[in-house]
Amino acid sequence: MLSQDTYREWAKAFHEGSHYEGNWEKGTEMRFLGPQTDGEMGGMFSRIKENIPYEFISIEHLGMIANGEIDTESEQVKQWAPSYENYTFTENNGQTNVKIEMQTPPEYKAMFEGMWAKALDTLKTLAETN
Repeated sequence: MLSQDTYREWAKAFHEGSHYEGNWEKGTEMRFLGPQTDGEMGGMFSRIKENIPYEFISIEHLGMIANGEIDTESEQVKQWAPSYENYTFTENNGQTNVKIEMQTPPEYKAMFEGMWAKALDTLKTLAETN
């Protein structure tokens, strides 16, 4: 799920070309990126708030990235940042269950629910074939 190759596969559901820069160690900065319409990279500027291997990951989203610039101060960003995306992993009879909790403005809830359904289907397929 967290390797660059598999991340690129399941994160396509959110945006074709999605990838990250950084690593998953607690306290490190991450950039979750994808192509913008102008050819530049855009996305989210975040920090790994917690990483307990095979149990829990918390991503703290701190701002946006547009045209290579990090924005943590605009009024648009201040309306939602910080927000959290949490992954809890549990084992049940030899299968790993993934629970995702994500803070998002209400107007994006339905969109993300559809994207997550596709992303999780792809993640399940990746897990079953590796």
